[in-house]
Amino acid sequence: MRTRTETRTRQVTHTVDGETELIDEQYDVTVPRPPRDWDSIALAAVTGSTAAIVLASIGWSTTGIGDLLTRIAPSGAAYSAAAVFDLLWINCMILEWLARYDPHRAATFRRAGHVALAIAMAAVCLHGYLADSIEVGLVAAAVSALAKGGWTLVLREHARPLDPRTQAWLLRRQARIGARLALSAQLRRLAAVEARAAVRTTPDADPEPPADQLETPESAPQLPTSGPMTMADAVRTAVSCGITEPDAVVRYVRKVADANAKEDSILRTLRMARRTA
Repeated sequence: MRTRTETRTRQVTHTVDGETELIDEQYDVTVPRPPRDWDSIALAAVTGSTAAIVLASIGWSTTGIGDLLTRIAPSGAAYSAAAVFDLLWINCMILEWLARYDPHRAATFRRAGHVALAIAMAAVCLHGYLADSIEVGLVAAAVSALAKGGWTLVLREHARPLDPRTQAWLLRRQARIGARLALSAQLRRLAAVEARAAVRTTPDADPEPPADQLETPESAPQLPTSGPMTMADAVRTAVSCGITEPDAVVRYVRKVADANAKEDSILRTLRMARRTA
């Protein structure tokens, strides 16, 4: 039986000058070596070779389509645009793989991938036709089709299908978590908007009272405007003059006592003044 040596860590007690501590100690253990997983090795080899085929397909299609586009555009722009044709159906395949447990979304990406592949193959065939070699164009177009087919088979081998009930359960959980993430993101955005609005908006230091609350000069009580005085003195002065409207008291306190006085503190003092009046 084949074996291998593994280094592990354990905690042991160690005493120095009567003080005992737990310390980490490394030790070697001989364990049986598991047999080679030839299935995983084979799948890894197939995956790597298929990835190489896809890269070769991108290079081949880009060369042909880029040469076709150089008839109307500079070479740099032409070959950059040519790479889009194969990259699009490859991206669709990746999205299809990510949505493999949601049949409706996966079907959308699959159809988009087929359309992108058909367009890329048609462009390659057109290049061969214009180069007076339609046979070469057909063979070159088949490279992209073979690459997509091979990668589709590899992804299906990697996939682990779920039964319908488990798949439905997974979709419900994904929808719930997705809604929670979306809600938290929107709440953060609204909080940021409110914070910016609070910074940019400056309250009126002495807003005009509503028209229906305007008092005539004869009936309006005359409040002393001399200061300075404390917030409590200002509140008691307003109450003694017959001013009990909270907004009016807040404005008066901020005018003669403290311009930065908190409204909660003023209202709390006002309630105490009313009880003792």
